[in-house]
Amino acid sequence: MSRTPDERGAELRALFFESSQELLQTLNEEALKLERHPEDLEAVRSIRRIVHTLKGDAAASGFQELSDTAHKLEDALGMETAGAGGSLAEIAFCAADYFGNALTRYREERKPPSSAPLQTMIRKLIKAPKTAGASGRKRKSSGSAGAAWTEYEKLAMQRLADEGKQIYAIHAQIDPACAMPIAARQLVLKSLSEIGEVLGYRPESGSTETARQMDVLLASQKPAQVVSAKCKIPTIVAKAQVEAVTLTAKAKPASVEAVISEGPSDSASADADAVAMTQSGDSTQKTSSHVDNILRVDAERIDNLLNLVGELIIGKSMFQRTLNEFGRLHPKDPVRGRFADAMAFQSRVLNDLQRSVMKVRMVPVEQLFRRLPRMVRDVAKQCGKEVELRMSGQDTDLDKGLLDGIAEPLAHLVRNAVSHGIESSEERVRAGKPAQGVIHLRAHHQGNQVMVEISDDGRGINLQKVKERALRQGFWNEQEAAALDENAALNLIFRPGFSTADEITEVSGRGVGLDVVQTILQRLKGTVLVETKPGQGTTFRLCLPLTLAIIKALLFRVEQRLYAIPLNAVAEIARIQESDLHLVDNREVLQLRNRVLPVIRLGRRPAHSLENSADRQPDKKAFVLVTHFGERKLGLLVGALEGEEELVIKALDDRSIESDLVSGASILGDGRVVMILNLAAIVERHSKSQPAREGAETGLLLSYAEKATLAAGGRA
Repeated sequence: MSRTPDERGAELRALFFESSQELLQTLNEEALKLERHPEDLEAVRSIRRIVHTLKGDAAASGFQELSDTAHKLEDALGMETAGAGGSLAEIAFCAADYFGNALTRYREERKPPSSAPLQTMIRKLIKAPKTAGASGRKRKSSGSAGAAWTEYEKLAMQRLADEGKQIYAIHAQIDPACAMPIAARQLVLKSLSEIGEVLGYRPESGSTETARQMDVLLASQKPAQVVSAKCKIPTIVAKAQVEAVTLTAKAKPASVEAVISEGPSDSASADADAVAMTQSGDSTQKTSSHVDNILRVDAERIDNLLNLVGELIIGKSMFQRTLNEFGRLHPKDPVRGRFADAMAFQSRVLNDLQRSVMKVRMVPVEQLFRRLPRMVRDVAKQCGKEVELRMSGQDTDLDKGLLDGIAEPLAHLVRNAVSHGIESSEERVRAGKPAQGVIHLRAHHQGNQVMVEISDDGRGINLQKVKERALRQGFWNEQEAAALDENAALNLIFRPGFSTADEITEVSGRGVGLDVVQTILQRLKGTVLVETKPGQGTTFRLCLPLTLAIIKALLFRVEQRLYAIPLNAVAEIARIQESDLHLVDNREVLQLRNRVLPVIRLGRRPAHSLENSADRQPDKKAFVLVTHFGERKLGLLVGALEGEEELVIKALDDRSIESDLVSGASILGDGRVVMILNLAAIVERHSKSQPAREGAETGLLLSYAEKATLAAGGRA
């Protein structure tokens, strides 16, 4: 069944929306490069190629206004404007913003924004006096380097070069006496098609331009002399320049083999054009080496696949429990051994399948880091500061869902580092620092977690100012503020509405941001840590799990209900008696190897007093799970341990759960429901709760999560 034109158009537009995001990101990167190096001709060529591709793709998708604007910008980005690198960079930034806003409007089926500001900048660029090129001469207005070949044409170049054909870039000038230049260009194309395959040409087919010059990309087995002879059409072609370019399958374009010119030629221009063609081929080679092996798949399909893998893991658990029961009933049955072998084989294959699906969901953090240099540049310019952004570990893989989730927190932390952390140039010089501040972005794996660090070499966080502002805003009283240690004071910056900014600007000062950062990280089962040194800088460290879908968990019981926490959060397990617990400032603690460990009681406390040793029940056993929360160690007091299990996290909607202490649920092989606890929320709730008093009977978890447990599956 053939598709309707509307269906094909919708598919084309969806593809354009997807590919355009990468083009706009590259446009921002090239504009940043051009701003730093205004004489970089290759950056100008790259910007022009991107705009040309956007123009063609927008026209094919029916977005004519965007296409027309891109066409005007492409015309203005001639090589004779290369000396105006600074103004070109500003225009490129403005174009990237306009294209991005227009694409958003098109996606929402709304009218695109006005392009008047961009059009004004383009007209000023066109009217500006032209400057000489890098070689000190004025370049020709057209040439092989000026032809912006599309990605499709560049891939075709590489494909035919791999097949052993020679690629030629031909620049022909139509005879001034020719009365029909458009027909003349068609004759040249027809003549060249007799000796090879025409991969592309400019002006394009259907163009009504009367320009008396054209660029052709040709693949042929013929030598350069034959190609040059084919271009000699009396009364049609005044002169032609043929460049033979060598491309290899696994390397960058090597060099220009020969340059054959008919008529007067500028050898310096030919050399520059040859270099431009070689550099243009460089990006083609980088793209073509990977494109053939890339398959774009909708993220929802991968999520569905991962859900099926999760169901298989639950099935594996069911088989394992059945096998264990069979072994107890029939310990000497020979079939038991064959079952065990089949189960072991199935487990290995399933583990490999799980790892493979996880890798499909993994993407390098570079996709997120690439968005930040433009933002740093804009915020620094707005704040009047000099800031350099350095990045490392861009190839660190992270789950796609987590990557999308931390985009907002990371952007806020980087923006905060520029506006709050980095000082002005004058202040830095007075402090003996370089005038330009530095922000580092790092990503790396640490065990079963991914660490993303944002650090700056700015002024650091003034803890005294934080305490004073907290007093003024009513977060603490004077007595509590005096007792705050450094970690507790630093955690104040994550309170909603808290800000140390002296004035409200467009960038900062409203007290909205860091509390959102912590909230999002907790929702993603991660944590955020902060370290600061006055006068030296501040580091924010985001700790994230490798995946949100499947975890290794430790199962335990509290008041006969089954719960779990991620296994990588447990440092050790200690078996204790109730008599080992002590009250310090009305909070329970445990002395573990000469260290005082704060203990969070999840279940009900015995009715007797902890301070009356006569009422103690020394025979009552319990387990303390020593967990890491940031750099702090805390103990979770539980009734009994159930073992380790690989759990598939199932999200719970707001109608099933009323507490943030439970982050999800899972189903065991025997059908039991286990609640997965949100360790960060438990610690935060415990820190905000009133200290324990004598006679308290309800533990932290049961007082908040009992309804959620019953709603999710009752007594497990």
